[in-house]
Amino acid sequence: MTTTRLRLTADARRQAVLETACHVFSRSSYRGATTAEIAREAGISEPILYRHFGSKRDLYLACLGHAWETFREEAENAIAADPVGCLGVIADRYMAKGKRLRVVDLWIQALTEASEDRVIAVALRGQVREVHDFFARLIREGQARGVVNADRDPIAEAWIFVGGGLLVTMDSRLGGLLGDDLERVRSERARWMLAPRAEA
Repeated sequence: MTTTRLRLTADARRQAVLETACHVFSRSSYRGATTAEIAREAGISEPILYRHFGSKRDLYLACLGHAWETFREEAENAIAADPVGCLGVIADRYMAKGKRLRVVDLWIQALTEASEDRVIAVALRGQVREVHDFFARLIREGQARGVVNADRDPIAEAWIFVGGGLLVTMDSRLGGLLGDDLERVRSERARWMLAPRAEA
């Protein structure tokens, strides 16, 4: 019983380190964030951090995976709650600014490293493709339900979704570069994508 409790405590500690690291990386950069800073904010020592993650890169890759899993879980919940109206909700969550963790914030960091670190490049490439394919599937399902315009190309539109998240990150990092234009982009994308609703 004691062994189980210690294992659960270690798992909980690992999760806390991961959550802290995600936020430190997303507000700073891969190179700018240090394991000492992450350990301090997580309330642990660096040696304990390295017991859970063998290197800073391992921790960063775990953060990429965690951010995507968190978003995907939110998206799946939105689909379960409202299969017809979920696309707008999912797009809003993907591009939402503020304090919440966004996978695209971490992509910005990974892009900088990808030219010099093949492991990060391969991980980022795989994850971006997975996110794209997820959006393409949602668009196809929306078309099958008559929610998304049938003449939209799911492959191309999914890439535009991916790019939209990066645009929001640029806006945030540059202090509101787009201003009110960001809402205009959102409303025009919705108008382009969504099929007109039949009058009741």
